[in-house]
Amino acid sequence: MAKIKKKGTSGQAKNFITRTQAVRKLQISLPDFRRLCIYKGIYPREPRNKKKASKTSTPSTTFYYTKDIQYLLHEPILNKFRDHKALAKKIARSLGRGEVGDAARLEKTAKPRISLDHIIKERYPTFVDALRDLDDALSLLFLFASLPSTSTVPPKTISLCQRLCLEFEHYLIVTHSLRKSFISIKGIYYQATIQGQDILWLVPHKFVQRMTGDVDFRIMGTFVEFYTTLLGFVNYRLYTSIGLVYPPKFDAKSDDQGGELSAFTLEGSGITNEVGTERLTNGEMDQGRTTGPDTVDAEVQRHADELARVPEPNGATESKDQPMEGEPAADTIDKFEVQGEGADVLDQPRMSDTEASLLFAPYSFFLSRETPRQPLEFLLRAYGCERVSWDEVLGDGAFTNDEYDPSITHQVVDRPPILQSDVEVDTAEDNEVAASKTIRGGRMPGRTYIQPQWVWDCINQGKLLRPDLYAPGAILPPHLSPWVKPTKDAYDPTLPLAEQENKDEAEQAGLDEEEQQELDQLAAAEEDGDERADLAETLDDTDAHGMNIAGADSDEPSDEVDEFEGFGSDDAANSLAAEDEAAAEEEEEEDDTRSQHQRELEAEAAGLLFTESGADGKTNGKAGAGARASGSSKGDALRKQTARRKKEEAEELERRKMMMSKKKRKLFDKMAYSNRVKDDEAARLRGKRRKLERGKGV
Repeated sequence: MAKIKKKGTSGQAKNFITRTQAVRKLQISLPDFRRLCIYKGIYPREPRNKKKASKTSTPSTTFYYTKDIQYLLHEPILNKFRDHKALAKKIARSLGRGEVGDAARLEKTAKPRISLDHIIKERYPTFVDALRDLDDALSLLFLFASLPSTSTVPPKTISLCQRLCLEFEHYLIVTHSLRKSFISIKGIYYQATIQGQDILWLVPHKFVQRMTGDVDFRIMGTFVEFYTTLLGFVNYRLYTSIGLVYPPKFDAKSDDQGGELSAFTLEGSGITNEVGTERLTNGEMDQGRTTGPDTVDAEVQRHADELARVPEPNGATESKDQPMEGEPAADTIDKFEVQGEGADVLDQPRMSDTEASLLFAPYSFFLSRETPRQPLEFLLRAYGCERVSWDEVLGDGAFTNDEYDPSITHQVVDRPPILQSDVEVDTAEDNEVAASKTIRGGRMPGRTYIQPQWVWDCINQGKLLRPDLYAPGAILPPHLSPWVKPTKDAYDPTLPLAEQENKDEAEQAGLDEEEQQELDQLAAAEEDGDERADLAETLDDTDAHGMNIAGADSDEPSDEVDEFEGFGSDDAANSLAAEDEAAAEEEEEEDDTRSQHQRELEAEAAGLLFTESGADGKTNGKAGAGARASGSSKGDALRKQTARRKKEEAEELERRKMMMSKKKRKLFDKMAYSNRVKDDEAARLRGKRRKLERGKGV
């Protein structure tokens, strides 16, 4: 007889365990269980059949792997949790006895300290594994570094996050590992490449953060505690790999004055006093400089260049250095050109990472007070600029606080240009100093003024862009994400509109523009006709001597009775009656013109052809109606032709779908729907751009 299998000993019931069962098995509280799972990287799992996985009739919502919970039984942190529970009982007993001093002493001295070093080594066996999991860590730590201190977020945690983040930025500055950056509504995205691993993180904008009560900062604090330990390990490994001492020296006084990056001083390890120690600060170097591989390579390269300049017989050197006519230069980068329509578009080669990382090295920048100093300083220094200056109100650590320093080549501003006539010139006693400086708020001669977006676009494209496109007050080009590549038939803001729209869309846009111009001309003609009618009426009411005729100003008949009715009073009454009849006829004509124009607009909106011109319209009204009718007929013909062609294409497509199987037809319908949605979105964006360009008169 076969052995009877007991329920819950095999299958999904054995592989999964509920959260309540796991808490009872580990003998800890639910908050400690959540904390332990975050430390160890254990997350809830979803079984295929919850009814089979649950050992009870009550439906459970949270399941874990049984092996994961069994693995947690041997975790040393469990003993720390139990010690903390025992300490809480002792403190409660002391408070119950009224021994407040003993309770404070126990809380201060006997509190168990939890170390996460062994967990970091367990979860990340290699350094590359830690780099791959650094995206979320950096995003959360940069977020907490910008939060205000509250009861749930202590200032000690905020200062620790700020220090670790600035240390990581210093490594990126020294190694020039930053690759891309993008400004969004959420914040500023950065991407760096470290040992072949791309790391992407988000830094929030420098705004005042409002703390809300619907966020559980206990859970986030547990993640912060784990990520600070992880980033500390990573920073130590990164610093020691390039020969720097970790942790770097920290100047608390400079940090209190807003120095941030400049509050840290980097020092090389294993450097003798004869050579000196390299101190990396914002544009300031100590007299000693580290003699490393770069210096030796430069000297070797210099000797090699001298040997290479030895003249060869028969002028062979000149023939090698100078290219032949019609041939490209040797230092130019080849470009892949599209050979035919529908061919694959290959990515164009770019300059090397070494050249791109020193993009701003030969320049000196000054940051105006209205610009975001922290991200601009980090980007400029990460791309080789050692002379970054700003106003003293922005904080400590600038290369110079003098806005009129002649060594500054670029100034980043984010305000409209100020006219020279609106600025008052301050007189100075020293003529030489006054001659070297310009008007405050004006422009220094020989200096390039750009908006902050220029820095981001240059970094993403890997080259210096035209500064006139980013001049103060200029309409900036679109700031696009460097991680979104343009796809086929999608809207690309960098390309002209004529290269993206199809034939039908271009013709329809041309007709719409012509119709709009005709409507504008007709409206202008009507306004001109109204002005002329008003002028003629005014001239009729005025005699030859420039005096107004009695009773001409008032449209209503006067109630006063003249006492003298002689000398041709009948003729005067007849003339007044004739003028009233002429005014009534003009009003009727204007009403007919307005009603006819309204009917034409309604017919055009309905797609019908309007041929009625009005029985009593004048010559100008007939001509305008004929022009509108001709324009609308031309547009209607094009619309009918386009609709007919689309109908034929739809019928042909339906005939082809009849030959497909039901499965393929459903798949084709899904693909067609997604493509139609993308095309509609692209057409909407092109139409929006067309209206903007039409409004600007481009």
